[in-house]
Amino acid sequence: MSVAGRAGTSGVPLSKNIPAGSRTRMSKLLEFWEFHEMRAAVIIFALLIAALVLKVVQVAGRVEQLAGSPAVVTDDQQLGPAVARLNEQFRQQWQAENVQVGDTVADLTVLRRLSLAMFGTVPSLEDIRAFEHDEQPNRIDRWIVKMLQDSRFSDYFAERLARSLVGVEDGPFIVFRRDRMTAWLAAQLRKDVSWSQMTKELIAAEGLWTDRPAANFITVARMEDESLNVNKLAGRTVRTFLGQRIDCAQCHDHPFDPTWKQADFEGLAAFYCQASLSPGGVTDYETGKDQQEVVYKVVDPGAETGRVVPSAVPFHPEWLPADGGLRYRLAGWVTHKDNRRFERATANRVWGFMLGKPLHEPVDDLPHPVDGETDALDILGQEFRARGDRLSVLIRMIAMSDVFRLSSESSADNADTYTKQVQAWAVFPLVRLRPEQVIGSLFQAGHVRSIDQNSNPFVRVAKFGNENDFLNEYGDMGDEELLQQVGTIPQALLRMNGRFTAEQSKVDALSAPAQILNFSPDNAAVIDNCYLACLCRFPAVDERAYFLNLLESTTEAAAEKRKANPEPPAAGPKLKTTRTRAQVVEDLVWTLYNSPEFSWNH
Repeated sequence: MSVAGRAGTSGVPLSKNIPAGSRTRMSKLLEFWEFHEMRAAVIIFALLIAALVLKVVQVAGRVEQLAGSPAVVTDDQQLGPAVARLNEQFRQQWQAENVQVGDTVADLTVLRRLSLAMFGTVPSLEDIRAFEHDEQPNRIDRWIVKMLQDSRFSDYFAERLARSLVGVEDGPFIVFRRDRMTAWLAAQLRKDVSWSQMTKELIAAEGLWTDRPAANFITVARMEDESLNVNKLAGRTVRTFLGQRIDCAQCHDHPFDPTWKQADFEGLAAFYCQASLSPGGVTDYETGKDQQEVVYKVVDPGAETGRVVPSAVPFHPEWLPADGGLRYRLAGWVTHKDNRRFERATANRVWGFMLGKPLHEPVDDLPHPVDGETDALDILGQEFRARGDRLSVLIRMIAMSDVFRLSSESSADNADTYTKQVQAWAVFPLVRLRPEQVIGSLFQAGHVRSIDQNSNPFVRVAKFGNENDFLNEYGDMGDEELLQQVGTIPQALLRMNGRFTAEQSKVDALSAPAQILNFSPDNAAVIDNCYLACLCRFPAVDERAYFLNLLESTTEAAAEKRKANPEPPAAGPKLKTTRTRAQVVEDLVWTLYNSPEFSWNH
């Protein structure tokens, strides 16, 4: 029988024939199922969204092995003779100035310096243990090449280069994408592209700032009237690529350096006068036969009309390419093979990145090169040029040098002697860690495994969020990063009392303190692993003895002693402690985080 027949021929709904009590129960049952079906649908939808987000993060985190990465040390990259030449230059200087040279440090100290310079963090406990088990010859040199291949290097070095190129400000809205430029720099470093090629692309960049990221070097100079600040571009070009400050010459002759005249600055700025922004991105105004020539005009104080300033370089105009647009010609002049300023400026900046302090300070105010004289910057620059002006060559030369492996400890008995050692690079410079190195080291020391693009997405998200919060509170030196600055009381208090330091010290879940405590074979190993994770060294004898005594006086140790000897001694002091092993380890790690040794490169 059909449902309609059961309901009756009059078409009365079936529910009409059901008693009122039954209808109420059925209604509640239907409401119950509808509610839980909706709830289940919401949960399933949320799970699908979470899975999609996780997949996107995982895909975004994958690192492609780009062609051109320095996979092996080829014959043309063997730098032994070049490094020997650099070392001899310093030895002659030390001998001539009669300065006492510091001792050579242990390999673990060199590893820490390399990691801070190339990754922006202390090495992970995972990397330290792998380094210790590497017993093959030339361990340090091979690890330098290995670190150059790591995405952590390209990402971190790209950020540092971006600071010198465009600063740290957000820049003009929409037309400036700092993140795109940094990603482009990282890709160039992974491919080991020459610095001269990158420089040319930056100065002569055309196209949209999104799909032609080098164009952001130009768009960062956009002004409110949508024109480009050619003075800013000229000043940044000379400071970044030639290592000299001529900004004040835009208004008058340089007051301290008679070499730079106002006309020199204006002539360089004129090379950017054709650059403009359009819906298609950065382009140059065309100056063909049927179009009006684009010229650069400067309005002097008190003048009603501007005077035309032709594009001109302050020295060696023969280095300018004969053909091409103005910016293309300027890029060719800046990177010309005979332009010592270009190679010296690059060497000085990379030296500063590696040792925390440039050979000459400030990093962008070098003295003029003198014909017939050769110093350490010239040697670095010449070898850099001879090997395709790749930044990886400079990094390897500096890291393999004697100076990079000297101790920061001095036996000098007075301040003058120590100052003389520092100025001669006879000891490694003591340099306060940069803010992002502090937070990066805190986060890495709190995890046993290396934190990189292949890490758990949740770990990477936590790192990103915590870094931003920490830097906002700790402060950022901006593009003046290589100027030596003293620490502040708020910075010290943030490390001591801040939420992040406390979280990274906890014996919690998968944190480094928890894994060290759970998997170290004994108390001595616990202490060793804590010191390695935080300071990249083993504890001294007295340090180990102190913390070993604390670990052997915990509640767990007391319980084991009572179990082994249930009857307490009739006389003598009773062992009283309320601290657990976890609390001792947390205190140990917190102490190491707040030690001066942690926050300095040494």
